[in-house]
Amino acid sequence: MRAVQPWKNFIEVIMTVLNLAAQTPFVTKDGSVIRSILDLANAPVRQQSLAEATVPRGASTQRHYHRMSEEFYFILEGSGRMEIDGEMRNVGEGDAILIPAGSWHTIIAGEPLRFLCCCAPPYSHGDTYFE
Repeated sequence: MRAVQPWKNFIEVIMTVLNLAAQTPFVTKDGSVIRSILDLANAPVRQQSLAEATVPRGASTQRHYHRMSEEFYFILEGSGRMEIDGEMRNVGEGDAILIPAGSWHTIIAGEPLRFLCCCAPPYSHGDTYFE
């Protein structure tokens, strides 16, 4: 008989491994190109999502906010300017950025940007709001 792990809450956990290169890119409501790594559309995700975003040099995401989702951006390549609720900062490779739920934000690529986006709860188009 297999011992029940308390953290599993009696739900069968299945290992999910997805490769970034196998994910189909799409454009989000804010204008960035996203490849979902793990999210509601491709995995048994419940509490968060992980995606890769790209923004070409000179482009930006449309300023927006999420009522429910807190976001982390982690810059893998490139540099630019991050604006959160009117505060601007230079960002680049290796920077992690916290975007609290309800905060207006945009990122502007000074050079081509590639970054990870983590959302909790998981990203959804329905939780993306514009001015």
